[in-house]
Amino acid sequence: MVKIRIIALLIAIFLFGCQQKKEYQNMEDKFTLVIHGGAGTILKKNMTPEREQAYKDILQESLITGHTILKNGGTSIDAVEAAVKVMEDSPLFNAGKGAVFTHDGKNEMDASIMDGKTLNAGAVSSITCIKNPIQLARSVMEKSPHVMLTGDGAEQFAKENGFEFVDPSYFHTEFRWNQLEKAKQSDVALLDHSDNVGEDNSIYDEIQKEKKFGTVGAVALDKHGNLAAATSTGGMTNKQFGRVGDSPIIGSGTYANNNTCAVSCTGHGEYFMRAVVAYDISAMIEYNDKSIEDAANEVIMKKQVDLGGEGGIIAVDKNGNIALTFNSAGMYRGFVKADGNIQVDIYK
Repeated sequence: MVKIRIIALLIAIFLFGCQQKKEYQNMEDKFTLVIHGGAGTILKKNMTPEREQAYKDILQESLITGHTILKNGGTSIDAVEAAVKVMEDSPLFNAGKGAVFTHDGKNEMDASIMDGKTLNAGAVSSITCIKNPIQLARSVMEKSPHVMLTGDGAEQFAKENGFEFVDPSYFHTEFRWNQLEKAKQSDVALLDHSDNVGEDNSIYDEIQKEKKFGTVGAVALDKHGNLAAATSTGGMTNKQFGRVGDSPIIGSGTYANNNTCAVSCTGHGEYFMRAVVAYDISAMIEYNDKSIEDAANEVIMKKQVDLGGEGGIIAVDKNGNIALTFNSAGMYRGFVKADGNIQVDIYK
């Protein structure tokens, strides 16, 4: 009788191992990385060929960096962090090096990251001297009992954990400074920012000509079936009173759950916070059994439009299906799957 039980146990273990191997082999064909560099009124007529190519080059570099990690069996957390870091290092995006200025002439940055396997998350807001906010957000997730740290406290945590501080001048770009000057002349806080500074002195006309919600983000599914999401931003030009948007808010700007999907948002943060956009998409999959595409369309193309919110999301579900959904004129975006074929787009 004992021998029979042992044999049955060994058979069960063998079958379980075969099933696990089969599932792993299936995931090897499904690993995926999706990125965004912000959504908004991004029109080809307002873009020079040189600037358009510059955006595409950085998006491709970000995808190649993350895809290399996934292809070699790395984790989705490593992939999204690395992909976002590439965009933080570019002055083209409103994150890291390209962060916009507050009313006081400072660069205040926010970031968040989430592990879909454990539901662990880390976020930072209002940091001013860390080169790559997404790295600090991950450190908060892994080395702190808290989910979010802000301002001086976040930077003290960074110091205690050996982060290299950069001089605030690292983040200074003339393009962003000129945006602040224009905004202050008109005494407005830009919920978005223009990529092209025209000759017209009217900040209102400039905003209407081309506005962009400056956030970068990445979502990934790795070979082990684990999801992750990451988002980073410089906030809004001429912002005042310690404003924080949706990017560092888990559930609003960033969310990942192995049972459903991973989501990173870009848009008018106040509306994305009110609607808890990233989690709402996950909940529709979990409770209503919607596809990732249907859930994204319901939230971005209907709920956000009805609420008055503009922007978009990138998402990947547990099976490697993706969504790149936005209700604005354009969104810097791209994706790469297991076949290594990179696709990058800007306009609708």
